Amino acid sequence: MTTPIDVKLYFNFRSPYCYIASKTLFQVFDEFHTNLIWRPLGGWTGRSSPDRAKVKVPLTRQDVARITKKMGIPMNPPPMTTEPTKAGAGSLLAEQKGVLRPYLLEMMRAEWSYGLDIGDTEVILNVGDKAGLDRAELMQAIESPDNLAQLEKNWEEAQTLGVIGVPTFVIGEDIFWGSDRIEYVLDHLRELRLSRL
Repeated sequence: MTTPIDVKLYFNFRSPYCYIASKTLFQVFDEFHTNLIWRPLGGWTGRSSPDRAKVKVPLTRQDVARITKKMGIPMNPPPMTTEPTKAGAGSLLAEQKGVLRPYLLEMMRAEWSYGLDIGDTEVILNVGDKAGLDRAELMQAIESPDNLAQLEKNWEEAQTLGVIGVPTFVIGEDIFWGSDRIEYVLDHLRELRLSRL
Protein backbone atom coordinates (compact mmCIF):
# COMPACT_ATOMS: atom_id res chain seq x y z
CA MET A 1 0.00 0.00 0.00
CA THR A 2 1.32 3.45 -0.95
CA THR A 3 1.92 5.84 1.93
CA PRO A 4 0.54 9.31 1.17
CA ILE A 5 2.91 12.26 1.40
CA ASP A 6 2.13 15.70 2.74
CA VAL A 7 1.65 18.61 0.36
CA LYS A 8 1.53 21.99 2.06
CA LEU A 9 -0.47 24.59 0.20
CA TYR A 10 0.04 28.27 1.02
CA PHE A 11 -2.94 30.22 -0.28
CA ASN A 12 -4.32 33.76 -0.05
CA PHE A 13 -7.90 34.29 -1.19
CA ARG A 14 -6.99 37.77 -2.47
CA SER A 15 -4.57 36.50 -5.09
CA PRO A 16 -5.88 36.23 -8.66
CA TYR A 17 -3.27 33.54 -9.23
CA CYS A 18 -4.82 31.53 -6.39
CA TYR A 19 -8.13 31.89 -8.24
CA ILE A 20 -6.51 30.47 -11.37
CA ALA A 21 -4.90 27.68 -9.33
CA SER A 22 -8.24 26.80 -7.71
CA LYS A 23 -9.45 25.45 -11.04
CA THR A 24 -6.81 22.71 -11.19
CA LEU A 25 -5.11 22.35 -7.80
CA PHE A 26 -7.34 19.53 -6.56
CA GLN A 27 -5.79 17.19 -9.14
CA VAL A 28 -2.84 17.08 -6.75
CA PHE A 29 -5.05 15.48 -4.12
CA ASP A 30 -7.51 13.52 -6.27
CA GLU A 31 -5.03 11.79 -8.56
CA PHE A 32 -2.17 11.11 -6.16
CA HIS A 33 -1.54 9.63 -2.73
CA THR A 34 -1.21 12.96 -0.97
CA ASN A 35 -2.43 14.72 2.16
CA LEU A 36 -3.45 18.36 1.84
CA ILE A 37 -1.80 20.41 4.57
CA TRP A 38 -3.86 23.59 4.33
CA ARG A 39 -2.02 26.84 5.05
CA PRO A 40 -4.29 29.85 4.42
CA LEU A 41 -2.90 33.35 4.77
CA GLY A 42 -4.55 36.71 5.40
CA GLY A 43 -3.96 40.36 4.66
CA TRP A 44 -0.99 41.06 2.42
CA THR A 45 0.96 37.96 3.41
CA GLY A 46 2.23 36.02 0.44
CA ARG A 47 1.42 38.91 -1.90
CA SER A 48 3.18 42.04 -3.09
CA SER A 49 3.29 44.89 -0.61
CA PRO A 50 0.60 47.58 -1.03
CA ASP A 51 3.09 49.98 -2.66
CA ARG A 52 4.38 47.31 -5.03
CA ALA A 53 0.83 46.17 -5.78
CA LYS A 54 -0.08 49.65 -7.05
CA VAL A 55 2.63 49.32 -9.68
CA LYS A 56 1.83 45.70 -10.52
CA VAL A 57 -1.97 45.86 -10.76
CA PRO A 58 -2.24 47.00 -14.41
CA LEU A 59 0.21 44.34 -15.59
CA THR A 60 -1.29 41.66 -13.34
CA ARG A 61 -4.79 42.38 -14.62
CA GLN A 62 -3.61 42.05 -18.23
CA ASP A 63 -1.80 38.82 -17.42
CA VAL A 64 -4.70 37.31 -15.50
CA ALA A 65 -7.19 38.34 -18.21
CA ARG A 66 -5.15 36.46 -20.80
CA ILE A 67 -4.84 33.36 -18.65
CA THR A 68 -8.51 33.23 -17.65
CA LYS A 69 -9.61 33.84 -21.24
CA LYS A 70 -7.51 30.92 -22.41
CA MET A 71 -8.90 28.75 -19.58
CA GLY A 72 -12.46 29.79 -20.43
CA ILE A 73 -13.25 31.02 -16.92
CA PRO A 74 -14.77 34.37 -15.91
CA MET A 75 -12.66 37.17 -14.46
CA ASN A 76 -14.35 40.09 -12.75
CA PRO A 77 -11.92 41.54 -10.18
CA PRO A 78 -13.32 42.49 -6.77
CA PRO A 79 -12.93 45.97 -5.27
CA MET A 80 -9.31 46.97 -4.72
CA THR A 81 -10.06 47.37 -1.00
CA THR A 82 -11.11 43.72 -0.58
CA GLU A 83 -9.56 42.25 2.59
CA PRO A 84 -9.13 38.43 2.58
CA THR A 85 -8.29 37.76 6.22
CA LYS A 86 -11.77 36.72 7.42
CA ALA A 87 -12.19 34.45 4.40
CA GLY A 88 -8.90 32.78 5.33
CA ALA A 89 -10.00 32.39 8.95
CA GLY A 90 -13.29 30.89 7.80
CA SER A 91 -11.43 28.34 5.69
CA LEU A 92 -9.99 26.83 8.86
CA LEU A 93 -13.54 25.97 9.98
CA ALA A 94 -14.34 24.64 6.51
CA GLU A 95 -11.30 22.37 6.70
CA GLN A 96 -12.32 21.17 10.16
CA LYS A 97 -15.84 20.39 8.92
CA GLY A 98 -14.63 18.57 5.80
CA VAL A 99 -15.95 21.15 3.32
CA LEU A 100 -12.76 23.01 2.43
CA ARG A 101 -13.06 22.28 -1.28
CA PRO A 102 -16.57 23.72 -1.78
CA TYR A 103 -15.72 26.65 0.51
CA LEU A 104 -12.54 27.45 -1.43
CA LEU A 105 -14.20 27.10 -4.83
CA GLU A 106 -17.27 29.15 -3.84
CA MET A 107 -15.16 31.87 -2.20
CA MET A 108 -12.99 32.23 -5.28
CA ARG A 109 -16.04 32.21 -7.54
CA ALA A 110 -17.73 34.93 -5.46
CA GLU A 111 -14.63 37.10 -5.52
CA TRP A 112 -13.19 36.60 -8.99
CA SER A 113 -16.15 35.46 -11.11
CA TYR A 114 -18.71 37.85 -9.62
CA GLY A 115 -16.40 40.59 -8.33
CA LEU A 116 -17.75 40.49 -4.77
CA ASP A 117 -15.90 41.81 -1.73
CA ILE A 118 -15.01 38.71 0.30
CA GLY A 119 -14.09 40.93 3.22
CA ASP A 120 -17.82 41.60 3.61
CA THR A 121 -19.26 39.38 6.35
CA GLU A 122 -22.51 38.72 4.48
CA VAL A 123 -20.60 37.57 1.40
CA ILE A 124 -18.59 35.16 3.57
CA LEU A 125 -21.72 33.82 5.27
CA ASN A 126 -23.43 33.31 1.90
CA VAL A 127 -20.41 31.36 0.67
CA GLY A 128 -20.57 29.35 3.89
CA ASP A 129 -24.21 28.53 3.18
CA LYS A 130 -23.26 27.11 -0.22
CA ALA A 131 -20.45 25.09 1.33
CA GLY A 132 -22.74 23.67 4.03
CA LEU A 133 -21.40 25.58 7.04
CA ASP A 134 -23.49 26.77 9.95
CA ARG A 135 -23.73 30.57 9.83
CA ALA A 136 -23.25 31.06 13.56
CA GLU A 137 -20.19 28.81 13.61
CA LEU A 138 -18.73 30.55 10.59
CA MET A 139 -19.36 33.97 12.12
CA GLN A 140 -17.47 32.86 15.22
CA ALA A 141 -14.65 31.37 13.12
CA ILE A 142 -13.99 34.52 11.08
CA GLU A 143 -13.65 36.58 14.26
CA SER A 144 -11.71 33.96 16.25
CA PRO A 145 -8.42 35.31 17.64
CA ASP A 146 -7.00 31.78 17.42
CA ASN A 147 -7.87 31.48 13.72
CA LEU A 148 -6.50 34.93 12.96
CA ALA A 149 -3.31 34.06 14.82
CA GLN A 150 -3.06 30.81 12.85
CA LEU A 151 -2.98 32.76 9.57
CA GLU A 152 0.03 34.69 10.86
CA LYS A 153 1.72 31.49 12.06
CA ASN A 154 1.20 30.01 8.61
CA TRP A 155 3.10 32.90 7.04
CA GLU A 156 5.88 32.65 9.60
CA GLU A 157 6.20 28.95 8.77
CA ALA A 158 6.14 29.71 5.05
CA GLN A 159 9.02 32.14 5.36
CA THR A 160 11.15 29.64 7.28
CA LEU A 161 10.68 27.23 4.35
CA GLY A 162 11.64 29.83 1.74
CA VAL A 163 8.14 30.49 0.42
CA ILE A 164 7.91 33.93 -1.19
CA GLY A 165 4.39 34.07 -2.65
CA VAL A 166 1.11 32.34 -3.36
CA PRO A 167 -0.04 29.88 -4.37
CA THR A 168 2.86 27.70 -3.26
CA PHE A 169 3.02 23.94 -2.88
CA VAL A 170 5.72 22.50 -0.62
CA ILE A 171 6.59 18.82 -0.88
CA GLY A 172 9.51 17.94 1.37
CA GLU A 173 12.36 20.18 0.24
CA ASP A 174 10.73 21.03 -3.09
CA ILE A 175 8.89 24.33 -3.49
CA PHE A 176 6.53 25.02 -6.40
CA TRP A 177 5.43 28.66 -6.61
CA GLY A 178 2.67 29.86 -8.90
CA SER A 179 -0.52 28.72 -10.57
CA ASP A 180 1.53 27.83 -13.64
CA ARG A 181 3.65 25.37 -11.63
CA ILE A 182 0.88 22.90 -10.83
CA GLU A 183 1.85 20.77 -13.84
CA TYR A 184 5.33 20.47 -12.32
CA VAL A 185 3.81 19.41 -9.00
CA LEU A 186 1.96 16.67 -10.89
CA ASP A 187 5.15 15.61 -12.70
CA HIS A 188 7.00 15.48 -9.38
CA LEU A 189 4.32 13.28 -7.83
CA ARG A 190 4.44 10.95 -10.84
CA GLU A 191 8.21 10.68 -10.45
CA LEU A 192 7.62 9.69 -6.84
CA ARG A 193 5.24 6.95 -8.11
CA LEU A 194 2.32 8.34 -6.14
CA SER A 195 -0.37 8.14 -8.84
CA ARG A 196 -3.60 6.59 -7.65
CA LEU A 197 -4.18 4.87 -11.01
